[in-house]
Amino acid sequence: MKTLIYAHRGASKLAPENTMPAFELARAAGADGIETDVQLTKDQVPVLIHDENLRRTTNGTGFVQDYTYAQLRLLDAGSWFSSEFSDIYIVTLDEFLRWFRDQPMFLNIELKTNVIEYKNIERIVYESLKRYHVLERTVISSFNSDSLLRMKEINPSIQTAFLTSTKMRKLPQYARSIQCEALHVKHRLLDKKLVKRCRKEKLDLRIYTVNRPSMMKKCYSLGVSGIFTDVPHQAIEYRDLFRKRRNR
Repeated sequence: MKTLIYAHRGASKLAPENTMPAFELARAAGADGIETDVQLTKDQVPVLIHDENLRRTTNGTGFVQDYTYAQLRLLDAGSWFSSEFSDIYIVTLDEFLRWFRDQPMFLNIELKTNVIEYKNIERIVYESLKRYHVLERTVISSFNSDSLLRMKEINPSIQTAFLTSTKMRKLPQYARSIQCEALHVKHRLLDKKLVKRCRKEKLDLRIYTVNRPSMMKKCYSLGVSGIFTDVPHQAIEYRDLFRKRRNR
C-alpha cells in the first residue's frame, strides 16, 4: 500500500504555515494531500491558522475569536517566517477551497476545537466543503471527539479521524466507537502493534509530524496510510528511494 504524503500546514518548512505560498509549494512538490487547521473569527468566518492566539504567526495579539475577518485581514502573517513573505495574510477557508478544488489532492482539515469549542464550526466548515464539491476527498480530524460526532450528525458519510498524542488503551477501538474511519497519532506512538490493530479495525492510520528520514522510513516500511510532514518534497524523495530499494 502506498503511504500518502500530506503537507502539514502546507510546505511549512519553506513558507509560512497555513498560507497560500505554503500550499502552492506543497502542490508543486507533488504532495498527495494538504493538512490545514480551521478556527472561527468573531463574525463566524472559518480561517486557516493553527494557534488560537495570533502572537506566534502574525504581528497581532489576542485571540482569533475576538477579531472580525476584516480586522484579521490587515495583519501580517508572513514576516515572522521571513521578510520575503511580509505581504502574506491569514486566508479564509473559502479562499483556500477556491484554489484547492482544481488541485488533484486530498485534504485534511483539523477542527481546532480542543481549546475553544467554536459554536457551529462543524456546520460552517461542512457547508464550505459541500459548496466547493470536495467532501469526497476530505478527512475531518480533531482532538475533540464531540466535535467529530457533531460532524457525523451533519453527514454520516463524511470521513473523520480521531487525533491524539496520548497513549490510550484500545485506541483503535475507541476511534471506531466514535464512528471514525481513521486514526491520526503522534509519531512516537507508532509501532507494529498499532498498525496491526488499526488494520483489524479497518482504520486508516496516519502519523504526524514526520520530518526525520528515519521516521519516514519506519512509516513506509510499516505501510501506514499516510504521514503529515513539514517537508513534503523530502518525504516524496525518500518514499521513492524506499520503493526502489524494496523492489530490487
